Amino acid sequence: MVKARSVGIGMDYSPTSKSALCWAINNLIEEGDQIVIVHVVSPKAEPTNKQLFQDTGSPLIPLAEFREINVYKHYGLNPDPEVLDMLDKVARTKRVKVVAKVYWGDPREKLIDAVEQLKLDSLVVGSRGLGVLKRVLLGSVSNYVVQNAPCPVTVVKGTPPPKA
Repeated sequence: MVKARSVGIGMDYSPTSKSALCWAINNLIEEGDQIVIVHVVSPKAEPTNKQLFQDTGSPLIPLAEFREINVYKHYGLNPDPEVLDMLDKVARTKRVKVVAKVYWGDPREKLIDAVEQLKLDSLVVGSRGLGVLKRVLLGSVSNYVVQNAPCPVTVVKGTPPPKA
């Protein structure tokens, strides 16, 4: 019997992170796997439990709880019905376990923390598609994670916006 895998997906509700989730569902996730939605909230956010979980991140939040609006507010997140619908569907159709974890801080460092703390087998992140100059000036989260994560990382390019 094959061991169920734990697959992390970096989520900030941007179009590229939604593309990463969609790609993972269609190409990586298999029956019995666990999906861990990893949220990294700005350190400037002030949710009620930030101080309690600042170093380790929130406890794992099951999908059923994560759907509740008070849980979103509790962790300083904004709900996204499209993402929740995708997660509900994959949980039903592929019988996967879906949980979420919230961190506060620099996304580069916190995604690596998530991989190490949760012992993820794989991580999927979106790419904003920054040009060379912006990538040098702003830094690339996906590039940092690819270079430093102790597990395989898949970077999913965002889809270009439709031409008007």
